[in-house]
Amino acid sequence: MAKLKAGILGATGMVGQRFIQLLENHPWFEVAAVAASPRSAGKTYAEAVGDRWKMDTPMPAAVKDLVVLNVNEIEKVTSQVDFVFSAYEGTKEEIAAAEEAYAKAEVPVVSNNSAHRWTPDVPMIVPELNPEHTDVIEFQKKRLGTKKGFVAVKPNCSIQSYTPALFALSEFEPETVVATTYQAISGAGKNFKDWPEMVDNVIPYIGGEEEKSEQEPLRIWGHIENGVIVKAQSPVITTQCIRVPVTNGHMAAVFVNFKKKPTKEQILEKWANFKGVPQELELPSAPKQFIHYFEEDNRPQTKLDRDTEGGMAVCMGRLREDKVYQYKFVGLSHNTLRGAAGGAVLMAELLKAKGYIY
Repeated sequence: MAKLKAGILGATGMVGQRFIQLLENHPWFEVAAVAASPRSAGKTYAEAVGDRWKMDTPMPAAVKDLVVLNVNEIEKVTSQVDFVFSAYEGTKEEIAAAEEAYAKAEVPVVSNNSAHRWTPDVPMIVPELNPEHTDVIEFQKKRLGTKKGFVAVKPNCSIQSYTPALFALSEFEPETVVATTYQAISGAGKNFKDWPEMVDNVIPYIGGEEEKSEQEPLRIWGHIENGVIVKAQSPVITTQCIRVPVTNGHMAAVFVNFKKKPTKEQILEKWANFKGVPQELELPSAPKQFIHYFEEDNRPQTKLDRDTEGGMAVCMGRLREDKVYQYKFVGLSHNTLRGAAGGAVLMAELLKAKGYIY
């Protein structure tokens, strides 16, 4: 089978680099075009990135000599690809306009950005949780006047550490959720060399993150009505988001009340057996076991457990009854794999399997 040709918008940044790393030996997709800002355009990818390669594996040989295209020259980019991954950098308005322009040029856009997360007919997908939201794409295509082009997005990286665990317990009707997230510096596109003030430090504020962490799970829990996604009204979620001195991996401490209180055994059974469409279809990037539970009191740990199943699984631990809420637990997910580029690659695999990318 010939591989589908993928373009990467914003290819020189941290998330763009992660896409390139993940697609190096992908069975379905290959990187055919890299695009970035006009200042990088015309250089080879290796020249444009220079000493800013942030991945822990070497830059793939196949992309080193690709000439970086100007991300604003849409026709030039789209002529070389079947679809694009967007790690486009700019203001929200610029990103939204650019992604829509690519879609109107009849190229599917699988985005890591937040610009279209609340566009009513754009699906925001965690493939195991709400794959049926892809159905809204037909309505979006009508609005855009396209046959093939559309935008689909993945949610904020922080919510992956607790939303899957709650979603797996939907039948018990979670009502109120308190979550505090402890977020890695790569979530800001940085490492310790770029951000020395994060060493030995905790910053109790990440701009815009708490609103995303409280609202985006409700959109994933939502349903399609009259061609748009209508967000769910419950559970009520309140969060605090804290930046901690960790390279990769977002952790969450979660308290929850249910309308129908489950037993601890029921919760663990639901987590252990939770599967989604990616597992059923055996998509290339899907973890075999989506939710892993650790019995040890001191797990999951960021350093030990963030790379579980290639960083695509989510890890839970410390489930116990609570004096104020019914239950509390700790969650962990890899923010640049499951939470960013890896989640977008898995979404592209789902879209291909459903016939939206071809």
